[in-house]
Amino acid sequence: MIKHLPSAVALGGLLVLAMPTNASAHSTTSSHSCAAGQTTVQILGSAGPRFDAERASSSYLLWVGGKARMLVDMGGGAYLRFGQSNAKLSDLAMVGISHLHPDHVSDLPAFLWLSHAMRKETLPIFGPSAGKGVPSARGIDYAPDFKTFLSRLFDPNTGAFMVMGGTLGAKKRNGVRLDVGVIDVLKSEPSAVFEGKGLKVTAIGIPHANMPTLAYRVETSDGSVVFSSDQTGTNPTFAKFAKNANVLIMHMQTPVGAKNPLHAEPAVVGRVAQEAQVGRLIVSHIGTKGAKLKAAVEDIKKVYKGPVTVGADLQCTPVMR
Repeated sequence: MIKHLPSAVALGGLLVLAMPTNASAHSTTSSHSCAAGQTTVQILGSAGPRFDAERASSSYLLWVGGKARMLVDMGGGAYLRFGQSNAKLSDLAMVGISHLHPDHVSDLPAFLWLSHAMRKETLPIFGPSAGKGVPSARGIDYAPDFKTFLSRLFDPNTGAFMVMGGTLGAKKRNGVRLDVGVIDVLKSEPSAVFEGKGLKVTAIGIPHANMPTLAYRVETSDGSVVFSSDQTGTNPTFAKFAKNANVLIMHMQTPVGAKNPLHAEPAVVGRVAQEAQVGRLIVSHIGTKGAKLKAAVEDIKKVYKGPVTVGADLQCTPVMR
């Protein structure tokens, strides 16, 4: 039930959507819209922080009613993929940022540059609090709260991109005006984030070692989607948050047997998906290739008994109950 735009290859009996090996296959004139009318998840970037000739860093679109309504993260290369997706910035209901590692936010200034020419109404955008008070996370040592982060980028007097002060309300400066929301990563219960234009969005803090991080859940008329982002998989509250979602996107940075304080091992990804009883698991933020990728997916399938999709840039997956 997957509309796959990149080429499909077999991997251990699973459907894997692979990017072409020739980078020219996705020129700046390519268009890969997921505007099919029903709710659809599109991956803009399926890689993590390392160089990858075939994948941009983390970014996702949620299409509802034929329009790109929600953008989650904007890592390196995602700005180009947004253009290739044929999405319109003016259609977005909101942007959700999971956390402030560069592979999730580095293309945000490029995305917002000259955005005022494409959108007149304010753009709701949400991100995490600093996480102060969590000794195990030590998040305050590594990232400010989201509003402070944006100020350091776009403040019209002191920001790194002062010319984009319009994002924070400065007159006659570039950038669409942002309506900024900061979500408490320390709350044990989900926080209400946004409701409108076919979306009902909640968020919850998830463990990502030293970085305050959010997962987002979106309810639509066609079903529910959970964007997990990076996490260790050690907080049982997340499985409850993702319970019975029709689609769960989880990140698979770590190969089988590798210990990583920031990311869950493949078997843990499978366990979380199985505990949550989700309808389909999409793995993204791919940190391995070839035989190691195959082994990671096989490890997931030992635990999670539902269908698994291995993510690829510009891939479209309909959301079905």
